[in-house]
Amino acid sequence: MRASDAERERIAELLREAVAEGRLDMDEFDQRLETAYKARTHGELEPLVQDLPAPGSAVAPVGLSVPAPLGGSAANWPARIGGPATSTGGFALWGGFNRKGRWTVARKFTAFAMWGGGEIDLREAHFEDREVVIRCFTIMGGIHVTAPPELNVEVRGIGIMGGFGEGSNEDGEISPDSPRVRITGFALMGGVGVDRKRTKAERRRLKEAKEAELEARRRHELEGPDDGGSGEGRKKL
Repeated sequence: MRASDAERERIAELLREAVAEGRLDMDEFDQRLETAYKARTHGELEPLVQDLPAPGSAVAPVGLSVPAPLGGSAANWPARIGGPATSTGGFALWGGFNRKGRWTVARKFTAFAMWGGGEIDLREAHFEDREVVIRCFTIMGGIHVTAPPELNVEVRGIGIMGGFGEGSNEDGEISPDSPRVRITGFALMGGVGVDRKRTKAERRRLKEAKEAELEARRRHELEGPDDGGSGEGRKKL
């Protein structure tokens, strides 16, 4: 069965997500991407993604028009839900606390900062349950929460002579497999901020993957379409 341009683009997107997840190194990605753009049949496309299933789901057949699975932090949600909590709260008084990297958020996590600050980073965190509540209370202090763009986060807090709300947001579609995180509490003469952004490593991988994809596409366009060995293109010249 002959492959369409849309099917080649979908395979290219799957490969881009795979390199962003760390499933492929840049050399493998470059080789497979170049092969994908040159492919003429499904038989040439399918082997390029047969060993790249998205965690928790199977790669759809080439002929189906479905969105590519979310990559990066969003691709591994089923494996990041469950297990005992490693932290149930944070406290700062004339000082600070932080929770970041690989840690497991409790079902109810309570953070308090007075004349100090706290940092809660959810980008690489695991979650004790699918429903998580993070309660943030600050008095003349600040608490900063960082979440990946694909995480389902609901912010409901009160600022009294202070602020409680969302800040910067990177583009990203919320994953239906992600846990639901509700951030509540109040800030009195202080602030609680929630930002959605990717880690530097993930942004770098996505940038490199995009650059490699553009380079492969440029080479494909310069080489021109394959005449299938018929020699018609040479005859015309």
